[in-house]
Amino acid sequence: MSILVTRPSPSGEELVSRLRTLGQVAWSFPLIEFTPGRELTTLADRLTTLTQNDLVFALSQHAVAFAHAQLQQQGQNWPALPQYFAIGRTTALALHTVSGCNIRYPLDREISEVLLQLPELQNIAGKQALILRGNGGRELLGDTLIERGADVTFCECYQRSAKHYDGAEEAMRWHSRGVTTVVVTSGEMLQQLWSMTPQWYREHWLLRCRLLVVSERLAHLARELGWQDIKVADNADNDALLRALQLLS
Repeated sequence: MSILVTRPSPSGEELVSRLRTLGQVAWSFPLIEFTPGRELTTLADRLTTLTQNDLVFALSQHAVAFAHAQLQQQGQNWPALPQYFAIGRTTALALHTVSGCNIRYPLDREISEVLLQLPELQNIAGKQALILRGNGGRELLGDTLIERGADVTFCECYQRSAKHYDGAEEAMRWHSRGVTTVVVTSGEMLQQLWSMTPQWYREHWLLRCRLLVVSERLAHLARELGWQDIKVADNADNDALLRALQLLS
């Protein structure tokens, strides 16, 4: 089994390194990269307006990393007053590490639906909610908090943008290296991989690969694009991906 990991840096390289340590043949092929978000410079001011009744949501490790770097640059700390929430364990750990604050997060799946079931988020009318995220994404969270009466604002902490490759050249490379398993962790990356691969390689190689994704929603999209051998990891972090890949080998 030769594995192609399309996760962005540095997560992709970390997963490949761990796979190689276990004797697997694996390659890193990041499809997207991250740059500072357009609203990042407004973050410190937004945080200072929050009280102990208010809520801050971190939707990814990238949001935490870019937000923390910005606060450090301005000589600011994370305020202790608001209640902090994260989309999952890994993001919660990242936010706790930089802020020292207690972070609430869902214990099973890292999705908005599960986060929204937390008891602290049921009676939130009149509270301010600041959502730290990338460009777009997780609209369900904001919409539901608004429905429950919260005053929601978003802060775009980073932007995701596609990395540009010569699709034919890359497809030839991975096909010739015998890649049989592809790891994809978002819908936009799945669509990008499918679109950049020329039709011959798509039919004779890419769609014949086993695909490891991180949600049923992604698996559904993959089936629509033509994949048949699809496995779903039980979470989106590298530990879960590694467990799933070990079961496949």
